[in-house]
Amino acid sequence: MKRFLLAGVCATFLVSCVSQKKYADLEAKEKEARDMLNSATVKLNSCLEEKGTVETKLKTLQDQVAFLKDNNQVLINNMGNLTDLTKKGAENLEKSLESLKEKDLTIRRLQDAVTRRDSVNLALVQSLKGVLGNLEDDDIEVSVEKGVVYVSISDKLLFSSGSFNVTSKAKKVLEKVAMVVKNKPDFDFMVEGHTDDRSISTAVIRDNWDLSVKRAVSIVRILQNDFGVRPQRMTAAGRSSYIPLDSNDTKEGRARNRRTRIVVLPKLDQFYGMIEEGMKDPAINK
Repeated sequence: MKRFLLAGVCATFLVSCVSQKKYADLEAKEKEARDMLNSATVKLNSCLEEKGTVETKLKTLQDQVAFLKDNNQVLINNMGNLTDLTKKGAENLEKSLESLKEKDLTIRRLQDAVTRRDSVNLALVQSLKGVLGNLEDDDIEVSVEKGVVYVSISDKLLFSSGSFNVTSKAKKVLEKVAMVVKNKPDFDFMVEGHTDDRSISTAVIRDNWDLSVKRAVSIVRILQNDFGVRPQRMTAAGRSSYIPLDSNDTKEGRARNRRTRIVVLPKLDQFYGMIEEGMKDPAINK
């Protein structure tokens, strides 16, 4: 009986020892598994964070790609528009250059015509000064203003005071003028009468307007009747006292203002003929 009890105690002790050992092993394994689970959880969370970061970067990159695609298309469209604008600009530039060439050609033709006109005027002035050179400077003046030749003759050479009858001395002057203008058939001319501002009224003269016109007509008649200048080339005009050369407050100034002016006028058709002739010049049409 004692043997049986001893055997039973030993068996119980052995079972108890084995169970505690297994328990310890299982507990150790559980701890290891828990540690592995914790480590895996940490790694998982880290991966999840990295995934979120990568997804954010991916979204940013996708947005940038879309933006660049849109910009690229805009640039392509702009390049197309720029090409069209460049073509139109080149066409407009070419037209502008052609227009400038035409304007330059016109200017050169006009300059050529003006040069020829000035040459003719210079020859006319030299001719007038040549035949009238023995007169005093304050009695007669030949000048060119803005391409027009003027012959201004003082009142004391042509008329008595307050009269429109031409003096015999004046006829000698007018004869010389007629000799020059008759040799220049391409010019017309206008005879202008000018007075001072002193009022006048007689049985045959109403006022300064009347006197200035009558004086101009007297000169024109002498040029026509005595010296053979064709009347179609002449115009008689009165300017009264309204275009003075000097002040009417002094005797000398009034004397200067009383004058007859012959304005030599180039015929327009002749001037245009100069232009047309210039247009045919080979040097211009190169």
